[in-house]
Amino acid sequence: MTPTVDELRDEIRLAVDRYERVESTAFTKEALAAICGAVGYDVDTDRLPPKSRMRAGILWKVGLTDEDDPAQADRPFRTAELEAIAEALRDE
Repeated sequence: MTPTVDELRDEIRLAVDRYERVESTAFTKEALAAICGAVGYDVDTDRLPPKSRMRAGILWKVGLTDEDDPAQADRPFRTAELEAIAEALRDE
């Protein structure tokens, strides 16, 4: 059975030492920063960059895009992207 988007988000959150969410919600900036760290994309944690910059870096680091272009990541992750991120974190 294919995991739902919520299940994938929670799997990713737990993989980066964040907590599961009861309600369905996109990643916070803090969660995105934790994912960035887990996939090897450096971000300044004193002043977090925009979500689109962090999403772009994550997608680039897991091999879904050729560059870390925030214009290509101006929306929450889609199911296939969440699956790829979860898979990359499982391999860590």
